[in-house]
Amino acid sequence: MPDSAALGILPGGDISERLMRALREEKEVVLKEGVYESSPLDIPSNSRLILEKGAVLRFIPDFNIYPPVFTRWEGVRCWCMHPCIFINGSEHVVIEGEGTIDGSGSPWWEECLKKKEKHKEPETELELMYASLNPDYKSQPGGGGGREFQFMRPPLIQIKDSRDVVISGITVRNSPFWTIHPLFSEDVVLKGLTIINPYEAPNTDGIDIESCSRVSVIDTDVFVGDDGIAIKSGSGEDGIRDNIPAKDITIRGCTVKAAHGGAVIGSETAAEISDVTVEDCVFDGTDRGIRIKTRRSRGGLIHDLVFRNITMKDNLCPFVINMYYKCGTDDDSLFSLNKLPVDKSTPVIHSIAIEGCHGTGSKASAGMAVGLPEMPIRNVSIRNSSFAVDRETTADVNTSDMYRGLPTPPSRGFRLRNIEVKLENVSIDCEGEKIIEEDGTVLI
Repeated sequence: MPDSAALGILPGGDISERLMRALREEKEVVLKEGVYESSPLDIPSNSRLILEKGAVLRFIPDFNIYPPVFTRWEGVRCWCMHPCIFINGSEHVVIEGEGTIDGSGSPWWEECLKKKEKHKEPETELELMYASLNPDYKSQPGGGGGREFQFMRPPLIQIKDSRDVVISGITVRNSPFWTIHPLFSEDVVLKGLTIINPYEAPNTDGIDIESCSRVSVIDTDVFVGDDGIAIKSGSGEDGIRDNIPAKDITIRGCTVKAAHGGAVIGSETAAEISDVTVEDCVFDGTDRGIRIKTRRSRGGLIHDLVFRNITMKDNLCPFVINMYYKCGTDDDSLFSLNKLPVDKSTPVIHSIAIEGCHGTGSKASAGMAVGLPEMPIRNVSIRNSSFAVDRETTADVNTSDMYRGLPTPPSRGFRLRNIEVKLENVSIDCEGEKIIEEDGTVLI
């Protein structure tokens, strides 16, 4: 197997063209110890990239060298910046080893945060260019990443329209935007990875599995600034029209720390999310542990999810089903407590099993599951589980999740609203009301 030195791929200078040519011609490349600077890469079929211990593949943070590509960005098909690593229309791809892929995220995060503070629409030449490519961007749903000002940051690794892709062993850090993003793909394995982004880095989700089938995330550690491991299926009318579900997904033996959520469903749920198993995981210090989030206008059917043997420690809230998720919209009509008409954009949630899950030291509340009055959550079972609140906490109970329109609950107990649920051998430890039964709650 040719290594980087033999192929003339040495630390210093932009290696992207040499590396892509070597992968096309040699099929297998080993990066030896050293720091390799690169502009964005396209990874071909039938190729294998190995990063040995001490090898760092670091992407150049020049906003202008990431050309437009047409893909999905926060659940909507549009033009956005070329991913740092793009596995697009490829098959039989392996990226593995003990080395590191570094997205040089700091300049991207600083620019995004500055734009969020100072303006809400395109301003720079680059942003105006993306606005012209995406003329209806103002009507596209957002998730808080900055669609309104069209600074369309790249994911670190995107796997699009591909099959039989394995990424294992490596460390992935400092992503400009979402970190690893399988999209419209099948038979993807992510195993033994370490994913690291600062908590304050905006929109740096660890793994976002979007409209994919047969994906496994195994024995992976995630420390990031947004959701840890998320499953999505497109947003709003665009996602409904695509109608490409996320299904047959396994998350096993993973640890998530500091993120907004450990294992997350949504909030881009437009097609369908089903047949998901999350088991034997630890969510330590994440804002939420198990998290299902959507809202009116997101659409989609969410069903047949199993969460088994999950340990959750020191979360704001260990378990959330939230159909009043607020991020990415200013439309107050979406958060009415009254029944609204049901249409194709109304999300549906049913058949959720929680087994052997335990939360301790929760700061905001023991849990919440809130459906819509016109579309209650159906067939939820919680068995052999316990949820305990930190008795010394001063956190606002309304930080249990990011919701709008809901009244403040009377205690930090387990909040239920517009849901049909069976509780069997479930312990709630908090002061005051332990199970809060609001409108539309049916305990079986």
